[in-house]
Amino acid sequence: MNPPPVPVYAGQLPRYDAEFYNAGRQKLTKTAEVIIPPRDGRCFTVAAGQFFRIVSVEGAQVGDLNLWNAHDLTERFFSGKTRALHATHVTTGDRLWSTLPHLRPLATITHDTLGWYGWDEDGAGVHDVIGTRCDPYTNFLLHGAHYDFCCHSNLTRALAEERNWRFAEAEPHVHDVLNVFMCTGFTKDTHQYFMKASPVRPGDYLEFYAEIDLLCALSACPGGDCSATHSSDSAACYPLKVEVFTAN
Repeated sequence: MNPPPVPVYAGQLPRYDAEFYNAGRQKLTKTAEVIIPPRDGRCFTVAAGQFFRIVSVEGAQVGDLNLWNAHDLTERFFSGKTRALHATHVTTGDRLWSTLPHLRPLATITHDTLGWYGWDEDGAGVHDVIGTRCDPYTNFLLHGAHYDFCCHSNLTRALAEERNWRFAEAEPHVHDVLNVFMCTGFTKDTHQYFMKASPVRPGDYLEFYAEIDLLCALSACPGGDCSATHSSDSAACYPLKVEVFTAN
């Protein structure tokens, strides 16, 4: 009889201090707000100790999130290690870890209005760190079509504008994302990555606490709720809102 499987990373992560984060979010003052138009991207900054929320405002819409150390863009979100340390999908209490050799929390998830979703009958969950981001290169590989409003392109343009860089200078800094609100899993027969309609509704949000000074970029995915397609103009798309708060 074969032994049962064991987690690859079975050690003890630093404890999520719910009391600390909940106390901080009891009284918040909004200090900034950014609207991300459909099929577009924007950058925003969050200081260490601030909270920020990604909010659904008009309709079911998925967002692709990149995070960098605001003072050193070589330290950025490491989705693969986050997945290995936590799970394929993240929620309240999970942290978004940075690249090696730093390997520290960039942000901690402090509230998730979709935390009720859990795992559905297809094995899907929300807020995945599986998918890399839709991009024009894969789209051309699979479909032979050029489409330049994929999340990769949106994030690159947002970073280029923020830093006053050329597109080619910004592109290498764009990295694998947190798929905010996206509902995904692996098929039970072939174990292929799949997507289905996001359960997000206006008013839902995912909230984070910035552990260090952050530069962030968010794309409102061209797939909309990602129920059927992406990398085209066929899906209904809606804006997303980012709110930044200081704890009082």
